[in-house]
Amino acid sequence: MSSDAIVEVHDLYKTYRDGLIRRRRIDALRGVSLRIGRGEIFGLLGPNGAGKTTLIKVLLGIVRKTSGEASLMGRAVGDRRSRMRVGFLPENHRFPQHHTGNSALRHFGRLSGMPFSMIAERAPKLLKMVGLAERGDSPVKKYSKGMQQRLGLAQAMMHDPELLVLDEPTDGVDPVGRKEMRVVLERLKGEGKTVFINSHLLQEVELICDRVAILTDGVVRREGPIDQLTQTSQAESTIEVRCEEEIVRAALDSKTILRVEPRGGEVLAITVSAADQTAIDRCIDELRCAGVSIVSLSSPRRTLEDAFLEVVRQQAAGQGPDVVDAEVVS
Repeated sequence: MSSDAIVEVHDLYKTYRDGLIRRRRIDALRGVSLRIGRGEIFGLLGPNGAGKTTLIKVLLGIVRKTSGEASLMGRAVGDRRSRMRVGFLPENHRFPQHHTGNSALRHFGRLSGMPFSMIAERAPKLLKMVGLAERGDSPVKKYSKGMQQRLGLAQAMMHDPELLVLDEPTDGVDPVGRKEMRVVLERLKGEGKTVFINSHLLQEVELICDRVAILTDGVVRREGPIDQLTQTSQAESTIEVRCEEEIVRAALDSKTILRVEPRGGEVLAITVSAADQTAIDRCIDELRCAGVSIVSLSSPRRTLEDAFLEVVRQQAAGQGPDVVDAEVVS
């Protein structure tokens, strides 16, 4: 296992047996391999039943793997020494209703073996960090779902872990709260912490994560940086110009121009065939030499949601390669 990897998984399998008589075999994980470096925010994506929760449980030592290798901070999963350095926010977590925000953090701090002096120092700072400084003495039972998620993030950070594993951390959090949580996670990354996020909110993942893995049917189908996963193969760009169409057609080769559409006033949108940045630059140079005024330039880019849905549809239709890596994992 690599010394600079805080999470490393290689050819991991997990098989369940269902039923008492026929013992139906359920392959939750089928050869999963991935690596999470120190100080990065990594996102795990996949439809329901993809194996995401099983993978998290294996990493945390809650569920035993069937075969393969998995480590946290250089130690085999389940090792108490590495598990103590992990903060976990489970999906649909619930705090005991008799607690306040402050007493809940004290409770979880003690469960982590923290001394009272450290708990007293960290609890108010964490409540302030997640936007609950004024609600520390309020009963948890009066917290909204979003407030409980914020408190859950605070308890996960209580013992100052090296790795945060967050299962649907922004579920039920309003847009303002999600932005505040992104700021917190960026701050933790700046402090050298590693964050592992499992989420269905693809826009949030795209905004915050450095790299993601898309898991379906227990297999990592694609894995890599956001920019690579959202790249498009379309070799075209749109240039908005202010001039007459005849001037544009005289300036550019007819094979380069794919479409010309009016955008109102004297503005035209020209869709051009451009395989790379050099081709785009050449188009701009030719237009400027013809005295054309450039209004804007845009190239097609798909979202993380587009990439995710493409993978899901391909696998549902039985199309495409079984595993497609955007980045080679060493």
